[in-house]
Amino acid sequence: MTGRQTVEARALPPILRLRNAVRDYAWGSVTAIPELLGIEATGAPAAELWMGAHPDEPSRWADDPAEPGLDALIEAWPEEMLGAGSVSRFGPRLPFLLKVLAADKCLSMQVHPNAEQARAGYLDEEQRGIPRTAAQRNYSDAFAKPELLCALSEVDALCGFRPVSETVQLFDALIGLGVSQLGPYRDLLAAEDGIRATFTTMLTLPEAARLSLVDSVIDGCRSLVAADAEQRWSGAAGASVLAAEDFPGDIGAVLALLLNHVRLRPGQAIFLGAGNVHAYLRGMGVEILANSDNVLRCGLTPKHVDVPELLRIADFTPLAEPLWDARVPDEHRAVFEVPVPDFRLAVVQPSGAEVEVAGRGPMIVLNTAGSLTVQAAGSVVQLERGESVFVRAGTPGVRVLGSGQAFIASEGL
Repeated sequence: MTGRQTVEARALPPILRLRNAVRDYAWGSVTAIPELLGIEATGAPAAELWMGAHPDEPSRWADDPAEPGLDALIEAWPEEMLGAGSVSRFGPRLPFLLKVLAADKCLSMQVHPNAEQARAGYLDEEQRGIPRTAAQRNYSDAFAKPELLCALSEVDALCGFRPVSETVQLFDALIGLGVSQLGPYRDLLAAEDGIRATFTTMLTLPEAARLSLVDSVIDGCRSLVAADAEQRWSGAAGASVLAAEDFPGDIGAVLALLLNHVRLRPGQAIFLGAGNVHAYLRGMGVEILANSDNVLRCGLTPKHVDVPELLRIADFTPLAEPLWDARVPDEHRAVFEVPVPDFRLAVVQPSGAEVEVAGRGPMIVLNTAGSLTVQAAGSVVQLERGESVFVRAGTPGVRVLGSGQAFIASEGL
């Protein structure tokens, strides 16, 4: 049954309550997302809660007896759901996907393509007849996948390449503790285009050399954590130890030393643009991303690694500041605006006030704490912790009130 057949006898409401799917990737927390949703944990990992219209796991309209998918409703009613401006800009598809991510084990070290790379890669694999479900497939769709993660708990992550001068100092600290195998890489790193050269050389090591390097470096990282009284490098070294414990012998644990290690506090965020090499290690956060599932992996995974394509896509420019600051227009709102058109993310804490939500495009509102009410165009929907709604484009006077915390996904400016 199509979305149009389901609702043709009546008008679509301005606010649609959502039922969302939980994905059970092996790295997920057993308890964090069930606790957010107020449901019994099953003992299986609950890694991601998806809110949106991705064809692999679309949200459902919970108040309709047939529970049509949000993707089907958008296909049937693109302008009514998204607005004419959004359809003109992005086509008849919701441009963003909202997730809650909860990691008890390291995610793959990975990178995402830009729009041009995604289109070209997808077309190439389609023309070569590679099944979309094949293990060696890199591009499941033709879209870029920038993303932003805002922490709900403390989150450990790796995000972009650390400036070379700082990584040289980290290597020197490890060499001083007896990790002599890092000596040639230290020199390579300090040379021209050193990040690319060092990353490529490590990633393409023969198995015996790779295992030897991983063992030596991780032993040195354990010693550095113990000896680092000023705690300058204990976070970065500890991240490599954690990665090695999750994925023994994986070169990703050594590649991690080239990346910024960040420990996000609740409310802090990182933005991962095209080409940014990154990995989430532990913690829970709200993630907003372009509506795509294109991933190229380079470590901390048993899955397919396409080294030449990864090296073509990765951005080896140092990232001096991995944290992404919010704009704070008032005491109730923080807004994360990013340099892509697909999305932005607002965090609203009404604290008993009535907060008007700006924007005319489609929105998803998720409550992560307390109790909230979403009001618009005569509709009133109560949201308890873990619940969410879709607000149709063009809905006037959208307001959030109550004592909870809302994450509001919308299109970029």
